[in-house]
Amino acid sequence: MSKLLVTKPMDLLLAEAGEEGEHSLKRALGPINLIMLGVGAIIGAGIFVLTGAAAARYAGPGIVFSYIMAAIACVFAGLCYAEFASLIPIAGSAYTYGYATLGEIFAWIIGWDLILEYAFGAATVASGWSSTLVAFLQDYGIKLPPQICDTPGSIWVLYHDRWTPLNTLGTVLQKNGVDPASLPHATAIFNLVAFLAILVVTTILVIGIKESANFNTGIVFVKLFAVLVFIAISAGYVVKHPAIAAANWHPFIPPQYGWAGVTRAAGVVFFAYIGFDAVSTAAQEAKNPQRDMPIGILGSLGICTVLYILVAGLLTGVMHYDRLNVGAPVSLAIRETGVRWGSYVVNAGALAGLSTVMLVMLLGQSRVFYSMSRDGLLWKWAGEIHPKFRTPYKSSIIVGLFVAVFAALVPIGILGELVSIGTLLAFVIVSCGVWILRVRRPDLHRPFKTPLVPIVPILGMVVSFLLMAFLPWETWLRMVVWLVIGMVIYFTYGRHHSRVQQLARSKEAVSGD
Repeated sequence: MSKLLVTKPMDLLLAEAGEEGEHSLKRALGPINLIMLGVGAIIGAGIFVLTGAAAARYAGPGIVFSYIMAAIACVFAGLCYAEFASLIPIAGSAYTYGYATLGEIFAWIIGWDLILEYAFGAATVASGWSSTLVAFLQDYGIKLPPQICDTPGSIWVLYHDRWTPLNTLGTVLQKNGVDPASLPHATAIFNLVAFLAILVVTTILVIGIKESANFNTGIVFVKLFAVLVFIAISAGYVVKHPAIAAANWHPFIPPQYGWAGVTRAAGVVFFAYIGFDAVSTAAQEAKNPQRDMPIGILGSLGICTVLYILVAGLLTGVMHYDRLNVGAPVSLAIRETGVRWGSYVVNAGALAGLSTVMLVMLLGQSRVFYSMSRDGLLWKWAGEIHPKFRTPYKSSIIVGLFVAVFAALVPIGILGELVSIGTLLAFVIVSCGVWILRVRRPDLHRPFKTPLVPIVPILGMVVSFLLMAFLPWETWLRMVVWLVIGMVIYFTYGRHHSRVQQLARSKEAVSGD
């Protein structure tokens, strides 16, 4: 049992962090790149899709408070991530932090869990990207066959000359007295659009980290422009029509939902904040990680929180919350203002937003694979670096193909819940790790220190556990199955090839002599 709890020595970690050369990752990212990676990962399906659904079903205009509550929950974990990322600038994120503090078996669990989080996160967003592209193209009269635009068995109908998933049209059809059976139908076979999107992003990641970061930064500016356009147009509409906004905002917390609904919505929109932790996976590619990692993590979280609150408030001011349970609520609200060109900008921004989330999620996933392979816990090929591009190309390609298939076949709801539970488990381990390392190694130089330890780490663990508790039991079951598969790999391969275990055995042999 003691061997399962062996920790990776801090001296070894810090030595790996300082490695240079063709067999190591290329240090090419500055603070702006890291902030943009975080914003690229965070602003996506949450701001463009989840806000409307959560407001309509759980919180009404009180969705603003839901975003604030979810942000506070993330800040606790974000502060802990910032300390670790500046102290141990290694690509493995929570996996590496767990290895340094809790022991190898916990490191394996969190590493395998991070693979789940990032892989299914990318697949979830690819599914949303596919739906957004279909809607965007239909604005210009281009109709893709529904059979290649969704997961197998999904029903689409032709309504008002637009193909739309039936499950997003139920309320509209009911209000207008339209029988869904009377509309032309199509059944999806394979989400080819999502499949190809993942392959394109994988290709960009293989070419190089600097190229990937520059691509991400450029597209982040596009989607930030789209979000700011929505804020500007909606704010102008609210100012010109204060009576409409006042009616839509009253009561701000609908009595049928109450604070219980606001809290439940916080758990739903928590998914919108997932991604800031992916910044820490790029620590080994940062030029000055001790200074820039906390800036990237906390800066991206702060920027996105402000944007989420503004969008949520204006969205429910422009339209009554009970009309927002649709696939593209932000696009619908911008059309309500009468500014037609704004709809095109927002749809383009949504496409850009989802593209960067896919890129950062796949970046994080391949870097966790790389770190686990370097430690001997996964197969050697997963850690091989391309001699020209200096990226873990084999793991990127294999992971990309795996994620592309899942994106094409598995419904978005199941994927999203798996991502949430995986992320929350990572938050628990990172928060716990900061507390443990403060007790064990108070002497370490920490470029960034989490304030109010152990209060902040404890709050990070408690809040994450509470949010996990409200997820469906099926999600817990799927995670347990995933972890069991991981344990089989660990005990049949990882444990026997572990560099840390080999180091411990060699020390025992020397002391025995």
